[in-house]
Amino acid sequence: MWLYIIAGFILIFIILKSWLGNRGPNPFSVDTRRPPGPVVFDKALKRKVIKNVFSPEKVPEKLDAIVIGSGIGGQGVAALLARAGKRVLVLEQLGKLGGCCHTFNEKGYEFDVGIHYIGQLNEQSPFRILVDQLTDGQLQWSLMDDIFDVVVLGDPKNGRRYNMRTGTKAYIDELKKKFPGEEKAIEGFMKLVKKVAGRVQDAVILKMLPLPIARFLCRTGLVNWFSPFFRYASRTLKEVLDEYTQNKELQTVLSYIFGTYGVFPDKASFSLHALLIDHYLRGAWYPTGGASEITYHLAPTIAKAGGAVLSRATVEQILVNSDKRACGVVVRGKGMDPVNIFAPIVISDAGIFNTYEKLLPPEIKSMPAIQSQLGMMQHGAAGFSLFIGLKGTKEELNLAASNYVYIPGTDLKKLENNYLSASAEDAPQHIPMIYISSPSAKDPTHEERCPGKSTLAVLSLTPYEWFEEWKNKKVQKRGQEYESLKNAFAESMLETTIQLLPQIKDKIDCYTSGSPLTNVHYLGASRGEFYGAEHNIARFSPEHMISIRPQTPVKGLYLTGQDVFICGFAGALNAAVICASEILGRNLFIDLQMLRRQILQNNAKKAE
Repeated sequence: MWLYIIAGFILIFIILKSWLGNRGPNPFSVDTRRPPGPVVFDKALKRKVIKNVFSPEKVPEKLDAIVIGSGIGGQGVAALLARAGKRVLVLEQLGKLGGCCHTFNEKGYEFDVGIHYIGQLNEQSPFRILVDQLTDGQLQWSLMDDIFDVVVLGDPKNGRRYNMRTGTKAYIDELKKKFPGEEKAIEGFMKLVKKVAGRVQDAVILKMLPLPIARFLCRTGLVNWFSPFFRYASRTLKEVLDEYTQNKELQTVLSYIFGTYGVFPDKASFSLHALLIDHYLRGAWYPTGGASEITYHLAPTIAKAGGAVLSRATVEQILVNSDKRACGVVVRGKGMDPVNIFAPIVISDAGIFNTYEKLLPPEIKSMPAIQSQLGMMQHGAAGFSLFIGLKGTKEELNLAASNYVYIPGTDLKKLENNYLSASAEDAPQHIPMIYISSPSAKDPTHEERCPGKSTLAVLSLTPYEWFEEWKNKKVQKRGQEYESLKNAFAESMLETTIQLLPQIKDKIDCYTSGSPLTNVHYLGASRGEFYGAEHNIARFSPEHMISIRPQTPVKGLYLTGQDVFICGFAGALNAAVICASEILGRNLFIDLQMLRRQILQNNAKKAE
């Protein structure tokens, strides 16, 4: 025991010494927030930002860094570096910027492809202050309904409904009301959720510590001794639930949010699940003005420092010099010859598989250290999307600013097995879970942009293999067999949606769908993944956490985004902070906390 205590003190000393030895400029040295301006509806003005098409003439000179991909992980790290005075170029292969944060239009309807709801954006929370600083306080957020998620079990028409309410007490009280006799189990489970989720910073610390120290913590077992997050990371959600209750219905309701990371409870890390539950306990938010507002307010931060965010710029290769150091990228604009763009730092938000397998030269890709990292990762669950356009306002259609999660039964393992063992043709009748969201109902400005129109986004998990045979066909030219299979999934999900929300039946104006191959084309997902690399138990082991970090085996090449940390908007943006911390040589989380403390003190003085 005394050896552990002595080792702990030594480690604390080393950690503080390494973290306080700041080298680069502080992006959070000044509070840049200003009163938010009105939401911009002028499409031409927005197009100049979110559709800023690449040309060699738009590339800034004397770049400090190049970022591949304009998702929140890419734009986030670019904005952080820009606030530190760095000139950064962000390159996006799609015609619209934003990655999963972009929107698209179909027959006058605006659809959101990836931002469905975000937690921990309450005023003056560290995460809210981070987002505000990167957008100068211009990105606004709308709080969703008190009931942010509705879980429906059994028959979609008359299934049992469970409301997930905002606030820890309200959340727990609602569960107790629905499950009398299970009060002790609910309280115990939620207490553990708070305990484990409250130590997620341990994962951040482990990724940011010098590698020799991180390895020492893992090999000695100290990391598990100190951290409840890592103690429970190796346990499945199903194992933990079994210790608290044998009520299958309650277990399913407590598991419902597994769809937000794509792993069923018998294979999911309890620590990740706890983190997701805790993320929304204070409420759920949606960007006011739609998901495209994120890029609209991030890009100017990058441009202000002399950088640029450009679309239709396909990065074909990462340039590596004779010293095996990344030194730039090969970029092809639409209809253009490829050009070389140079910078001392290259950051990839394209995902670890795309980065290592598709963008690195063969001799670099074959490096043992690169292959070792690839061997630790698996492709995550692919997804299927259905986008529905409805005639009528949210009031006329009685659409709530809530999400619906439909699960047809309480035996999740059986539901998963029946689905995955079915043929692709039969699988649409065995979909184990669907998620339904109304972006238009969440955004109070939607009616002004799209009067008399409402939208739904319906999502489910779908294996890539069922669509893989058409992967080499061009978009919208994959043939009748592909379209028939895609339509079968779309129609099954549409039918279930109508049963859950019968008021929309006669109001459907149009719908369009996206298979895993759609995700490959439009989102750059290597195998149609919704959440990047698989979020399985192995990924949350201490050994995995220290191995997959922003710095890669190639000098000058860094990773950002959800493959570095955790999926989702918050996970990818926190990965951007970890990446920028490594590049700048300072702990930006400490800098952010110092700024937050200053903001809170200033607010207190104003209130006196």
